[in-house]
Amino acid sequence: MKLQIHPIGNSYSEQAIDLILTIQQKEFNVPLTIHDQPDLLEIESFYTEAGGNFWGAFIEGELVGTIALLKFDKREGAIRKMFVKKDFRGIELNIAQELLEILLSFCRENGIDNVYLGTITILKAAQRFYERNNFEKIEKEKLPAQFPLMGSDDIFYHLNTTL
Repeated sequence: MKLQIHPIGNSYSEQAIDLILTIQQKEFNVPLTIHDQPDLLEIESFYTEAGGNFWGAFIEGELVGTIALLKFDKREGAIRKMFVKKDFRGIELNIAQELLEILLSFCRENGIDNVYLGTITILKAAQRFYERNNFEKIEKEKLPAQFPLMGSDDIFYHLNTTL
């Protein structure tokens, strides 16, 4: 099984929506719908044209993971849509780590010094993953004013990409 990661655009919206909503709704019972996440229908205008990016992880042509960077200020971005299909998680394939490394490299190459993200309390594995990768848990009040809040998020992290 060969992993390939590359930027994706609107032509992958349907596959990304299927992957993400399945994980949110069926696996974690998070009551989000596509109406709560219109960015998935407009990947290019929402992420790419704003100076960020949206990557897909593929194994044998199947989309098995995603990560996105939403640039919201000159030197700041938000990590969004970090999902890996259940059967493809874990240290063996290391897909989440690969996706994060690509995003952080993009940040360094494009002068994005600080990345932030929000997640939810029930996603314990996600929190451990970010903490293992040197993200620092911060209070909601410490987020930049322009940070694009998602209503369901209740735990927040920050990473300085220049360190």
